[in-house]
This record gives sequence, C-alpha cells and structure tokens, in this order.
Amino acid sequence: MSKLFSPVQLGTLTLPNRLVRSATAERLADAGGKPLPALSSMLCDLAEGGVGLIITGHMYVSPEGKCHPEMTGIHDDALLPGLSALAEAIHDAGGHVAVQINHGGMQCAPEAVDGTMAPSAIAADFLPQPAREMTVAEIEATVLAYGAAARRAKSAGFDAVQLHGAHGYLINQFLSPLVNRRTDGWGGGLDGRMRFLREVCAAVRAEVGDDTPVFIKLGVQDGRDGGLTLPDGVAVAAALEGMGLDGVEVSAGLSGPDLQASRAGVRGPEDEAYLRHLARAVREVTSLPVMAVGGFRSRAVMDAVLASGDADFVSMCRPLICEPDLPRRLMAGQARGACISGNRCWPKGPGEGIACRCLGEPAA
Repeated sequence: MSKLFSPVQLGTLTLPNRLVRSATAERLADAGGKPLPALSSMLCDLAEGGVGLIITGHMYVSPEGKCHPEMTGIHDDALLPGLSALAEAIHDAGGHVAVQINHGGMQCAPEAVDGTMAPSAIAADFLPQPAREMTVAEIEATVLAYGAAARRAKSAGFDAVQLHGAHGYLINQFLSPLVNRRTDGWGGGLDGRMRFLREVCAAVRAEVGDDTPVFIKLGVQDGRDGGLTLPDGVAVAAALEGMGLDGVEVSAGLSGPDLQASRAGVRGPEDEAYLRHLARAVREVTSLPVMAVGGFRSRAVMDAVLASGDADFVSMCRPLICEPDLPRRLMAGQARGACISGNRCWPKGPGEGIACRCLGEPAA
C-alpha cells in the first residue's frame, strides 16, 4: 500500500489516510448561520467516500466576521445543537472532521455585514468594500471570539480545529505588511504582525486543552506588491510549533484574481501540485505535519509528493466536489480525478450550495 493510504497522526488524532478535504465554503447555512440538512448530506458523502480528514468550510467566529451569505456560524452557543448533529452525522458515516474557524475582516461582503474592519484602514479594488482600522478593544474581543468558537467546536464533538490564516482573511491580514500598517504592539515588524496569530493560538488552546488537535491553513506569501513575502511566510511557519499548533496546510494568495490557491485549467500531471514548492519551503523549517494543496488530481503525483517528504498530507477541494468518493476510487485503481478545474463550483443563487457544474453529475 502506498503512503497515501497509510495511517497518520495529526496531534492526538489518528487518521486512516493522508487525503484531506481542504476547507471549501459550502454556502449551506440559514441566515443565522445554522447548518442546513444539505450540508450534513454533503459532508457525509465525503466521509463515506473515504477521505481521511474533512475540513468544513469556514465558520464565522463573530457576526462582524461573516464573509458572505449562507456562511455557517460558530459564534453563538445557540448554534451548538445543529453543529453537534452535524458532527454526529459525519462520525456515523465513518468520517473524521475538523472545523475551520474564521473572521473575514476586510473580506466580508456587503450582503453579509454592514461595514468591515481590518488591522489598518484599507480600500482596494480587490475588496468588496473599504475597511476601517480595528481598535485595540476590537482586536482583543476578536481573539476571545476565536477561543470561544474553538470551545464550541470541541463541545459539538468535532475532532479538530483549523484556523484560517490564508487568502486575505483576518489572520492573514495581520501578517501582511500591505494590510497591517499599525505602529502599536499589533503591527510593525514581523514579530509584531504575528502577535494576533500568537494570541489567537493561545486563546484557542486555552479553551480546547491539549487533547484536541489545532492546526492552521497558512498563506505563506501574498503575491501582491508590498504584501507578505515567502521568506517572512516561512518564518511564520517556523514559529507555529512554538504557538502550540499541531500542523500546517500551506497555501498562498491575498485575495481576488491573484489568489494562488485556485488555478483553473489543471488538465495534466504537469499542471498539478502547483504550490508544492511552498510546502517544501515550509517542510524545511518545521517538524509539524505539512499539508500540501494546489491542483492535485493524479494518484501518481500525490504519491510522488508524499514519497519526497515535501508534505505529509494531500489536500484537495474541487476534485472532491466533483467526486466525493474520489479517495475510494483512487484506492481501487482510478488514476486521476475527473475534475477539469473550470472553477464553476460556486452557487449561482441562494440555497444551491457548491456543486460540480463543469461535468454535471459525475459518472457512477
């Protein structure tokens, strides 16, 4: 059996294989953030399809951090019954599941929040609306909101917690010198820009204890002039173990058309694993488990990346929208996923949720 289908540890959690469903905004929650039955069905299909670890789409930790309509919430204890039912259903289907917790900061859509905030005031053509600078009190309250969200994830029965620290969301914003131009203790040089992440990690760990795995999706470079550079992103990755984290999923891109984690037109092995060099750079500075993401489609490419040691896990998003049972298909000998990376997964209207719209219904 290849390394791809061998058991692996993530903190205290033993997983049956190294295939990860990378967090994907499902857009299957009601106006208050309660998960809809369709979300449970979607994630249970992934569990039955054999993926080693499901990471839910991002859930907002506080109302002002809601990124878009139909986003699942984890900001209120009133949501615990629905979240508990979701975790139980996934476990009953044989799956392991982590909750990705997030605050959108400057990336929140006008349809979701009335005004946005960021480490520093910013208006840019890649943002849905201008953002004002956060006060220190707001920063401190948001840190506590991450901790409370993690507590709810554990109380609901989820297996692990992932912090979203990529793709231009709030943790990424604090790390980025393009967005974080503060001159107080929450900004300045890299160490100051890392303070928010350190405080969030401490708050989360204080709430969930040492027995719940906590890991991060980290954007190691922004890909924009004046943004986070790869050397600084790698320095952040090197500090993660000291923050009490159990793993890192390596991504990149601040926002908009320059987002490096969602490339269209992945048609052959030569197009795959396009962020592998970033995972390798992180692997060189940390002993934490590393998850590589970015265009994986072929079993041979997955095996090669794991065999090289560049990563310990393979994370996928769109292929598992197209074929939720792709892990079982790969184990049975299928060479490659059917996804053609047309980037048409996003719903066209309310209540639709993400779905494969390139191939129609995947072949049985």
